[in-house]
Amino acid sequence: MVLRMESPAPPIKVENWLRGEPLTSFQPGKVYIVEFWATWCGPCTAVMPHLVQLQEKYKDSGLELLGVAAYEQAPTADEARTSLDAWLTDKFSNLNFRIGFDSTGEMNKLWMDPSFSVGIPTSFVVDRDGRIAFVGFPTQLDDVLPKILNGSWRTSDEAKAADTERIDSGRREMREMKRKRALIEPILAKLQPAMESEDWAKALSTVEEAVAVMPDDLRFRALHAELLLHKLRNLQTGLPVLRQFARDAIDKNDEQWMEWALRQLFDPANDNSHFPSAERLAMGKELSEHILALNPPQGDGGFKYLSYGTVAQYYYESGNKDRAIELIEVALNSLGGPEPIPDELKQDVMSTLVEALANYKGEKACYGTVCATPQDGFPTASKRRQRSKQQKEG
Repeated sequence: MVLRMESPAPPIKVENWLRGEPLTSFQPGKVYIVEFWATWCGPCTAVMPHLVQLQEKYKDSGLELLGVAAYEQAPTADEARTSLDAWLTDKFSNLNFRIGFDSTGEMNKLWMDPSFSVGIPTSFVVDRDGRIAFVGFPTQLDDVLPKILNGSWRTSDEAKAADTERIDSGRREMREMKRKRALIEPILAKLQPAMESEDWAKALSTVEEAVAVMPDDLRFRALHAELLLHKLRNLQTGLPVLRQFARDAIDKNDEQWMEWALRQLFDPANDNSHFPSAERLAMGKELSEHILALNPPQGDGGFKYLSYGTVAQYYYESGNKDRAIELIEVALNSLGGPEPIPDELKQDVMSTLVEALANYKGEKACYGTVCATPQDGFPTASKRRQRSKQQKEG
């Protein structure tokens, strides 16, 4: 059964209520927002202050908001629940809405799967008669919620068209996800043991198989270049692969793609001495300039801390030490931006950036309580940055 506008709202079945009183049923006359989120999801945590504001603004109109943490990552459910509780205490000690915890997958089966919702954050709005009025991103609530509260939304052509498009889009995304999963799982089954045994030739043939069927999968494209250039040190084949990777990244105008391409050239954890110097610097210049144009230092674009470290390394190696220092400082300052960052990610990235800053300045550098001193050569901090980025993507 498809969960869509006008459908009766499913029940709430969570294991624990970590904040607020338990909700046993939707009360007639009230409007509910059921928000699926996770602490590791940047967009989810970034929108929480706004959800707090919505609850406060519309509480007298009968709004009740509840967050459903159904995606927490930990070895056990008890550890996930404990970590979530600590996170809420630290980040939102005065939270004004309920938080339910579910590690069983029951809430996904009841809400997310039948609505064709494939990612978080996802907001479900339950109308005053207990029926679904809206499913979508929480950023859309500013426009939709007042119309739901005054009763005009569900009867509007806008609502019907939006719901139809949402379901059609969700079905397409789910089909694509299933297709990719069917392709990826057997590839990963061969790739993982090859990587663990450092059988780079076997890993390369497996990755090339993956790239052939999934050319837009960033992870496989980056690993293809890394294996050729840094594990097998095969410039004859690797450089054309990297050139195409960089060109595709620029054509996509995608900051993450560009940073991952740039990292193949300027990751200080790698020995890059075998690259042709002129081409390496030329490619680095083009990729770096595109990243800075897309997410300029003076702009308010988020996640500078994830891409600026690699861009700074290009400028440092090209002889512009002052620019490299400036970009590292911008990246560090971005860690204190409006988007909440998981503590482990924040500390990991901060350590990486401060280490780079100390190396660039040639003297001890500190940011907050984190300090570093210059070292001979660069530490393998950029590998930690890659792991941190993968955690963020979830």
